[in-house]
Amino acid sequence: MINPREINLSDPKWIPGPKKTVKDVKAAVSADNAVVTYSLLNILKKGGNAIDAAITGCLIQGTIEPYMTNLAGSITFLHYNAKEDKYYQLDSTATYPPNLPLHSPIPPQKSGYAAGKVNSCIPGFMKGLKAIHDKFGSLPWENLCQDAIYWAEEGNHVSQFELEATIAAGDLLTYFPEGRDFFYQGDYFARIGERFKKPKLASTLKKLAKEGPDYMISGEWAENFVKKANELNWKITLDDMKANEPRWVDPVRFKFRDYEIVALAPPQQQGLQIALVLGILDKLQIDKYEPYSAEHLFFMAHALRVGIHLTGYIHDTVVSDIDHSLFTDEKVHQYWANIIKSYLPKVDLTNHMKLTHKASVANDKGLADINFESNSVEDHLKSGSCELSIVDENGNWVQMMNTLQGSGIPGMVVDGVVMIGNHSSVNSFRMMDVKLVENARQRLIMGHTMILKDGKPVMQLGTPGSPPNTQVQALCNLLFYNMEPYEAVSSPRMYALMDDNTMVIEDRIETEVVKKLFSMGINVRCNLKWDWHMGSFQVCYLNENGKLCTTVDPRRCGVADGLK
Repeated sequence: MINPREINLSDPKWIPGPKKTVKDVKAAVSADNAVVTYSLLNILKKGGNAIDAAITGCLIQGTIEPYMTNLAGSITFLHYNAKEDKYYQLDSTATYPPNLPLHSPIPPQKSGYAAGKVNSCIPGFMKGLKAIHDKFGSLPWENLCQDAIYWAEEGNHVSQFELEATIAAGDLLTYFPEGRDFFYQGDYFARIGERFKKPKLASTLKKLAKEGPDYMISGEWAENFVKKANELNWKITLDDMKANEPRWVDPVRFKFRDYEIVALAPPQQQGLQIALVLGILDKLQIDKYEPYSAEHLFFMAHALRVGIHLTGYIHDTVVSDIDHSLFTDEKVHQYWANIIKSYLPKVDLTNHMKLTHKASVANDKGLADINFESNSVEDHLKSGSCELSIVDENGNWVQMMNTLQGSGIPGMVVDGVVMIGNHSSVNSFRMMDVKLVENARQRLIMGHTMILKDGKPVMQLGTPGSPPNTQVQALCNLLFYNMEPYEAVSSPRMYALMDDNTMVIEDRIETEVVKKLFSMGINVRCNLKWDWHMGSFQVCYLNENGKLCTTVDPRRCGVADGLK
């Protein structure tokens, strides 16, 4: 097996591009870069379980991927425990003190997000790892910190992907002197192939290894965080850092055709959204149409729009109750399917579109001008996150995400820990939302899903990069079109239909399909052929012979592998 400490992430073999599926393994890991994948396989090889590997992965990702995640962000976690034959969900997202106004230390124009202000919040990352380790961990906490310490001290080789992502968020990451001190190697960002060392973070990680997660919840790091917040006029206390413990939740579970689906329950919206949209697509009989035909894309774009809008009513359960049955009710699915079908035009709208839409994808008939747009959706959908998919030899399954979303004070770095704050809205239907109520948690754009057969998991998958749009599309490819997992997650992806009947999709759709959508009143705009903002799935599954396999999306730097 590859030694993770010998991996140079700037090597072209680890960049975005075609990926391999690994079959017939005893344990599997799909992660967003090679260092993480092979470090976690080492943990499993040494006798750790899937939870030990997941914690190790989160700590490494928070160390070598500060452009995607950090040690002060948020955690969501979906787990099948083989011994108990039970499914668990943990929410440890960022929270707000309910007695203080919103705190925004960075001007909106420097936040890198067109949606507006970025607010300070109380981190949930370390609380989540502590809760998971206390309940399911098998190796000592200190052991799980060693790889992260190594990479903080020695530095990972910077890849092109890392440099591009860091520069894109540069205004926010380097707003404060502390950020510039962390990210600049001299007077510039660490360049491709250079080692990005983080000595202050290494010191923090060593104390974290020795003192445990409480070091960042109620210990010295937490005290320094509170001190810096107070200096910036955010008057939190150490009690605020310790308040609002992570929450164990029963995940959403519902039947779909020959399977069951287990996914995230409120305060997250994905489980109920998946139930609703899959149900609508089923009533639309989407599998009657060719995959990526105009009809498929028309129905998908509308169903996603309905699903995202209706789950915008979901709040944390401390704020309001939500009747899960409304989202799994076949009558509701049929109602919305009928509405969507009624939108199908009975006349050719091509001339109307020529006269009213100037920004559409070009085709050989010259219907409109080229418009390649990689920034054509709200910037808040592009927050960085890291997904992990792990199955150990004992049949424990873990799908989880850690994210920089909801991480502390925007732009600030405390003792080597980078933070970017919280982009959630507080009074709108945006996909990330939170209410300033005691014990309330964020509704984030997370998307872990397990597919069950006879009550047992046969597949798990998840992705960063706007899961409310992308998760259902992968599931549609799997459940309606019976695609192989790699094909399902690498096929073109889109965002939900926009207010002006625009569909934003990766630029891999046939010209004839674009022309037909145009005639149906849909204005097609193209992202890049492979848009990493649309996420990168991490997948573990059992094949038709019951053998464990793993694969990964080609859009980012992910690597899937296993123990033979």
